[in-house]
Amino acid sequence: MASVTSPTTTTKEIVVDISPYIRVFNDGTVERPLQSAIEPVPPLLHDPQSGISSKDVVISCNPTISARLYLPKITNQTEKVPILVYFHGGAFFTGSALCQLFHNHFNNFVPQVNVMVVSVEYRLAPENPLPACYDDCWDALKWVSSHHDNNITNKEPWLIEHGDFKKVFIGGDSAGGNIVHNIAMRAGTEALPCGVKILGAFLSHPFFCGSQPIGSEPLGHGHMAWNLVYPNAPGGVDNPFIKPLAEGAPSLSKLGCSRILVCVAGKDQLRDRGILYYEAVKKSGWQGELELFEEKEEDHVYHVIQPQSENANKLFKRLALFMLQ
Repeated sequence: MASVTSPTTTTKEIVVDISPYIRVFNDGTVERPLQSAIEPVPPLLHDPQSGISSKDVVISCNPTISARLYLPKITNQTEKVPILVYFHGGAFFTGSALCQLFHNHFNNFVPQVNVMVVSVEYRLAPENPLPACYDDCWDALKWVSSHHDNNITNKEPWLIEHGDFKKVFIGGDSAGGNIVHNIAMRAGTEALPCGVKILGAFLSHPFFCGSQPIGSEPLGHGHMAWNLVYPNAPGGVDNPFIKPLAEGAPSLSKLGCSRILVCVAGKDQLRDRGILYYEAVKKSGWQGELELFEEKEEDHVYHVIQPQSENANKLFKRLALFMLQ
């Protein structure tokens, strides 16, 4: 009589736990306990209070890239305003350009700064490991730049009618600030469509790390997140994508923009890396205008979390000067 072998069962176990943001299981499934915080909220074609308008656009179906556009109040139909291509934060594995947090942020930001915002919805890790998000954000910037030619297909009227392509900026917070650096580096060696150049880049509380802590940075800060989102990164947490000053990293003198503003917060664990980055760019031989802004009594991405606060408004005014001067 043949023996019968009972099927083995595998217990579902957590292999990565970065509570309360993400849990990854041994069967490959991913849970985001705060998923409701990144659920999309609808855009508003005309906000009667602020006068700004927002809408969602599809940039690419393969891969899936979209964006939420914000247009400031336009009083003259021929008016042109600077274009800000924005990359949201969330450690590369959470967050959304379409969620309430960033929608509130830009509803407060846009009326004060008077720029058109293209807030990019890029693919998240670990389902789409890095460098996927860098490629998505570069493709989004190329899509924006291509509107300098009025004859393009898949065109967006707001960009053509109101975008000033002599004043294209990129910006982002936390992981988005990291993306800003890497997009600016790519722009230093690879041309954008229609001859468009990045005029300026701002990095708000950028997510950088390395194998050796600096300043008051905790040992291992950011390592678990980086290893989750880019498990095959050459050099691990000393990869140039996350550690711009790594041995063998491309020179910061190749940054492809004319202005850079680095923003840090005094109580933020990422503060010292941001200062180090600022100092390194200053010493690199890069031929642009470099500025540093610090809010000493605030913590990480305070301006996104509380966009109506006094210090958030102070930062918005500083960004307005940076983009409108």
